[in-house]
Amino acid sequence: MSDNDKNSAASSMWGGRFAAGPAAIMQRINASIDFDRRLYRQDIRGSQAHCRMLVAQGILSPSDGDAILTGLAQVLQEIERGDFPFKAELEDIHMNVEARLAELIGDAAGRLHTARSRNDQVATDFKLWVRDALDGMQAALAGLQAALIDRAGEHAATVMPGFTHLQAAQPVTFGHHLLAYVEMIGRDRGRLADARRRLNECPLGSAALAGTSFPIDREATARDLGFDRPTANSLDAVSDRDFALEFLAAAAICAVHLSRLAEELVVWTSAQFRFVRLSDAFTTGSSIMPQKRNPDAAELVRAKTGRVIGDLASLLVAMKGLPLAYSKDMQEDKEPVFEAADTMELAIAAMTGMVRDMVVEAATLRAAAGAGFTTATDIADWCVRALGMPFRRAHHVAGRLVKLAEDKGCGLEDLSLDEMRTVEAGLTEEARAVLSVDSSVASRTSFGGTAPARVRDAVAAARRRWLEGGRP
Repeated sequence: MSDNDKNSAASSMWGGRFAAGPAAIMQRINASIDFDRRLYRQDIRGSQAHCRMLVAQGILSPSDGDAILTGLAQVLQEIERGDFPFKAELEDIHMNVEARLAELIGDAAGRLHTARSRNDQVATDFKLWVRDALDGMQAALAGLQAALIDRAGEHAATVMPGFTHLQAAQPVTFGHHLLAYVEMIGRDRGRLADARRRLNECPLGSAALAGTSFPIDREATARDLGFDRPTANSLDAVSDRDFALEFLAAAAICAVHLSRLAEELVVWTSAQFRFVRLSDAFTTGSSIMPQKRNPDAAELVRAKTGRVIGDLASLLVAMKGLPLAYSKDMQEDKEPVFEAADTMELAIAAMTGMVRDMVVEAATLRAAAGAGFTTATDIADWCVRALGMPFRRAHHVAGRLVKLAEDKGCGLEDLSLDEMRTVEAGLTEEARAVLSVDSSVASRTSFGGTAPARVRDAVAAARRRWLEGGRP
């Protein structure tokens, strides 16, 4: 297309107010077709619903309506075949579709834009896209939960060290540890469901900012597009991007959860821990050190969290100072949402694969579970139950036993009863018995605790709640 043709196309698009087209640099900064072409399905779907409503309301003739719907179906086929000629001078997906429709059906295409603006059109398209992305992420997270629940069931009684401050704290089971992430992901799914409920109002029919004088039926359009209702205020409808911010906020929190699990996989697969192994499918080697098996998939999930957090910050900053209603700044809303959605799709899939792929080194976990005097709290609890001690005094007794074991260079369970009685005369063989890691985890029977029986119950409950019960 020549410069004159480009200027003519742009002037025609903007109307009679403009006698000439924009400068080249203006075209480059103004165009969004390179990224908003991803909205094509939603744009065409919204136009089809708008067309049907216009015909039903007598605003558009049935013959023009049929021509428009036939033409839109052809445009959709062309885009999906890869035959569609996207043009930067037409700025965005909306004008590209409309221009091609005009080539196919002539003047009737110009009637489609009756009673709407690109402002309510893009708000509707973007909501439809984000709604689809929310549904996709919801399903992907259910898959991750399924993987975690399955592995938790396998390892309901596999003892491992629990940590605080990355220091050995108390014995727990590996299944209990994995179920903690099931809960985190469950909250993520709840946030996605909440965001979807708030999103599900239709902006179409709000026009540029003030509504329209045509006798449209916004309820019909909303129903056609699967929304619960039309938006209540036309100014808010075209300027609202809360739905995009909520999607990004939920995605960022979820990414942080994925990053925490990824960090644990990085630590657990190290030679110093050897708690789990990952196969060749999710690791790489070194160009110089032949012994290396690097947990690159986990490291990349951890790193990509920063991108999603950045996407949220980017849109928050873009929106923070905008007056009502629409401003061109809001064109910058799509790229961070698209990037975050793509990043989360990949990160969730990678994490699901790693959870299913990992080999759990149960013997190593058991050996590590007792290191660091992790059953010290158990002896303190025994003193409270059996000897009636105040917990603070019992805590002091346990601390002195730890000091004794440290000085002797042995574990608590290796102290003889006579040695233990130098600290507290009331200790018995029953007290020594609570020092095993199996006894420790079995005793944690409170709701939500790590006792294997509780973990098995929790696995069954999680499966019912998150997988069999549907969405949160």
